[in-house]
Amino acid sequence: MLTSSRNRRENLNVGSDKNHLFLTVSLRGEQHHRLGYLLLNDLESVALVVMEALIFAVITLSRKLHMVVLNISQSSPAKLQPMETNMAVAQTGSRVAVLFNRVDAVEYKLCMHMNRGCRVTMVRKFFAIISRLGDGIFWYTLMGLFALLQGLPGMYLSLRMAVAGVTGLVLYKVLKSRLVRERPYINFASLTAGTQPLDRYSFPSGHTLHAVGFTVLICSSYPQLGWLCIPFAALVATSRVVLGLHYPSDVLAGASIGATVAFVTMRLLPI
Repeated sequence: MLTSSRNRRENLNVGSDKNHLFLTVSLRGEQHHRLGYLLLNDLESVALVVMEALIFAVITLSRKLHMVVLNISQSSPAKLQPMETNMAVAQTGSRVAVLFNRVDAVEYKLCMHMNRGCRVTMVRKFFAIISRLGDGIFWYTLMGLFALLQGLPGMYLSLRMAVAGVTGLVLYKVLKSRLVRERPYINFASLTAGTQPLDRYSFPSGHTLHAVGFTVLICSSYPQLGWLCIPFAALVATSRVVLGLHYPSDVLAGASIGATVAFVTMRLLPI
């Protein structure tokens, strides 16, 4: 009798332990689910704040650029010569070209400092590879993996990335053809092109545009991939200046446009 009662107590204890363990696992699962939901809500809130900041920055920058253009138009041509001849000003004489001429001169020192990395073969090859991967190989590979391995959510993310990619491509092609800002290594003979560019003009950086846009979309669906995408996007942006293909303002403009396109895409194609 004593042995049977002990067995019953042990069984009850084991059963209660199992129930407690199951309840603990369930509660932890719910906590992780709630935490993930809160993180997504926080991410959307941050996205909205960033969008508002970008819009405000664009409005402020446009006002300042308007004042600069007015000052340029009232100044003498002799004061507008850069460190090295800007062929766009000589050929077109447009106000946009004159504005870029002044900005180029301001950014020249930073470009020259970063472009010194191309003198080291290993550094030049490293950033050339990063730039080549950022040209589409890296992102197209991720899009394919999402569609193949992540089921319907992955396919939907790939669709978002495709829409944002095409939109960004159209935007930066139009802007480059209209603004015709020459690349740094063309304007300044002291700068070296670390690799061949895809096209002639510089503003904005299409590589950075797509890198930032795709990173925002991927991190919104799979935040755990931020450790991979965010550093890679930063390296892509850095490579464009190190290789003498873009000014820092090209990269900043590309990042702003890419982030805006991604946020708009998320709003138009919600999950």
